[in-house]
Amino acid sequence: MGGTGSRIDNGAGFCDNRLVGNERYEIGDYMKKRHAFTVIIEHEDGGYCALCPELDVASQGDTVEQAKNNLIEAIELFFETASEAEIKERLHDEVFITRLEVAVG
Repeated sequence: MGGTGSRIDNGAGFCDNRLVGNERYEIGDYMKKRHAFTVIIEHEDGGYCALCPELDVASQGDTVEQAKNNLIEAIELFFETASEAEIKERLHDEVFITRLEVAVG
C-alpha cells in the first residue's frame, strides 16, 4: 500500500488519513474532493487502452479521447462502488513514470 498516513481519533473512533500532495483527507471523504490521477494510454489492437496506475483501473476506447473519458467513468464508478477498505488497499499515492534506455541485441 502506498502513501503516507496516520490513524487519528475523529470522535467516532479511529479513521485512516492520507496525505496527497499537501492535502490531508479522510478516506471516507475522498470522493468529495477532486483529485488528479496519472493516465497511461497505449495504442492497442486498433483502439486505445487507458490505465490509471494509482488505482489499477483500466478502460478502452476507439480514440485517445474516448479511452480517457471511459477511464474517467470507470474511476468514478470505482469510487462509487468500492468499500473504504478496497480504496485504501488499491490507492497508490506515489507513481513514477520515466523512460529507460536499454541495450538490446
